[in-house]
Amino acid sequence: MSLTKEISAQARPIAERMLQFINQSPSPYHAVDSAIRRLEAGGFVRLSEKVPWKGKLNPGGRFYFTRGGTSIIAFAVGGKYTPGNGLKIIGAHTDSPNLMVKPISATTKSGFQNVSVATYGGGLWHTWFDRDLTVAGRAVVRAGDRLESRLLSVGRPILRVPTLAIHLTSGDERSAFKPDKENHLCPVLCTNVVAALEQPEPNEAPKGKHHPTLLRILSEELGCTAAEIVDFDLSVCDSQPAQLGGALEEFVFSPRLDNQASCFCGLEALLDLAGLEDDPMVRVLALFDHEEVGSESATGAACNHVGQLITRLSTELSGAAPGSAAAEAAARSSFLMSADMAHAVHPNYSGKHHDLHRPEVHKGPVIKWNANQRYATTALTSATTRALAAKRAVPIQDFSVGNETPCGSTIGPIMSAKLGIPTVDVGAPQLSMHSIRETCGTVDILHYTNLMKALFQEYHKLDIQDGE
Repeated sequence: MSLTKEISAQARPIAERMLQFINQSPSPYHAVDSAIRRLEAGGFVRLSEKVPWKGKLNPGGRFYFTRGGTSIIAFAVGGKYTPGNGLKIIGAHTDSPNLMVKPISATTKSGFQNVSVATYGGGLWHTWFDRDLTVAGRAVVRAGDRLESRLLSVGRPILRVPTLAIHLTSGDERSAFKPDKENHLCPVLCTNVVAALEQPEPNEAPKGKHHPTLLRILSEELGCTAAEIVDFDLSVCDSQPAQLGGALEEFVFSPRLDNQASCFCGLEALLDLAGLEDDPMVRVLALFDHEEVGSESATGAACNHVGQLITRLSTELSGAAPGSAAAEAAARSSFLMSADMAHAVHPNYSGKHHDLHRPEVHKGPVIKWNANQRYATTALTSATTRALAAKRAVPIQDFSVGNETPCGSTIGPIMSAKLGIPTVDVGAPQLSMHSIRETCGTVDILHYTNLMKALFQEYHKLDIQDGE
């Protein structure tokens, strides 16, 4: 399908909504919070994993539940759903490579107060130098005898990782920039001399876990005293907002496209309830944490989140006894779309892509293949995805790495192996994956969303003969 002015014009509003979502989501905690606000505005009702759901579920109902503050599952039960029917699942992840503030972060170097950080995931760490950085995440605050979790996001730049001047580097260092991640990737917070004016203290290594200046800034955001902050999970993030760019504003320049773009498109698709009253299946959006570090956690894709949802739908909605065959039947009748951003061919490094597999910007979602099961796509799940795309005039591209190139992975193989659900790995093409600033095309966000809508609204209408 060729690009038209009409399609390009349709893409801009949805791209602008995505910018808003990403700008409101500087951490996985905020991504889940942003999702909750959109879901509740769309009539979704919160559930708790801690209590039974019997009597709370109903065909046509819309629900969500969270775990750990960084993962969320939202689902809409089809009006014609009966226990044992399958689920149409879109899976994505809320986390991105970043720097995380260490449990004890206060350090001083040559008159500067620095914040010690841990690298999270496989980031392109050289892109974090000379950026205006800030922090966001969740803090645990003592309120009397109660411990409260509160989100925080410092809107202004408070940190920076300065590059070493070219005059102080050797020829070898200039030709191959390889920073020491422990010593060179340590953000500057302030200087000792100015910090002493704000809160006088000796110019020696601080005795607390975190610099008083950092705690003061956090306490102002949290609405508490520094002494009431018990602990926190803080990500260092870029303070520059996501925005449209390029001479023709056809690009999205943004942090965390991998994989908040997929989270956003999945939300758009789930919130479009067209045809839900006649749907015999359940539409599910599952957003997990910790994909960038292997997914092995209580909030990652390797957890029992979706499996428990299948069991609860099959028992608590119908009254069937636990252990009945309905859950197993539902899993085998389900379909998973693992949604994680894909690699667009790079104009300056086109040789890094296999000659026959070069996805381009603005040319649609990418089906990702790997013979060694780094992706979970099969011929049947690919054909199913192409059939769905055809129903919405969504162009499809293919990606597979060359034999001399390593391949990333997704939650697709993990969930497919754990649940036995047929899975396809897809993503919108982007540049600069795992950089602090990434790039994708506005039109691909439109196509990506329409493909996800096709899964939710058209899958049950397909005649798929899988031989089982």
